[in-house]
Amino acid sequence: MRFTIHPLTPELWPVLEELFDQQWPVGCCWCMYWRIGNDYRKRPADENKAEFCELMKDGPPPGLLAFDGDLAVGWCQLTPRDALPWLDRTWRLKRVDDVPVWSITCFYVRKGYRKRGVTSALIAAAIATAKGAGAPALEAYPLDAKLTPSASSTGYVSTFKRAGFKIVARHVPPRPIMRYELKKSIK
Repeated sequence: MRFTIHPLTPELWPVLEELFDQQWPVGCCWCMYWRIGNDYRKRPADENKAEFCELMKDGPPPGLLAFDGDLAVGWCQLTPRDALPWLDRTWRLKRVDDVPVWSITCFYVRKGYRKRGVTSALIAAAIATAKGAGAPALEAYPLDAKLTPSASSTGYVSTFKRAGFKIVARHVPPRPIMRYELKKSIK
């Protein structure tokens, strides 16, 4: 299938609302976990939604939406790692180095569209978006399906490998840190 990908802007906010509303856990988290940690669970979903909406309005776009025609079928959060302080508070995802990477931290794909290439399309668009923004590299924190039966809103190692990401650290076996280099380092 072919999907079109667009950054989340105020004009597309109602589309994201329709995609997320009534869906657990995205309809509770609203991509706030990596920003505020477990505190997202301690407050009403509407508060997370409102805060994420303000982040989106303040810009830059905090992620990408995938469309099949006019229907939003997928989402990925894409932003500089520095905007996601909870990553640094999680020992298994501690920074590998001081490169100012961008991060893909989560996905949501609409039921009926899973296993149809939405995640791969979002990853390809995330690479292009991060490169266009001047990021030196793009990181992801997927699960390795060979090592855990857990479902993953962070994607799977195999999908990122197909997109050209390489494992750069593995603080715990089932969740490596993967990276796509966007700029060659000068030595």
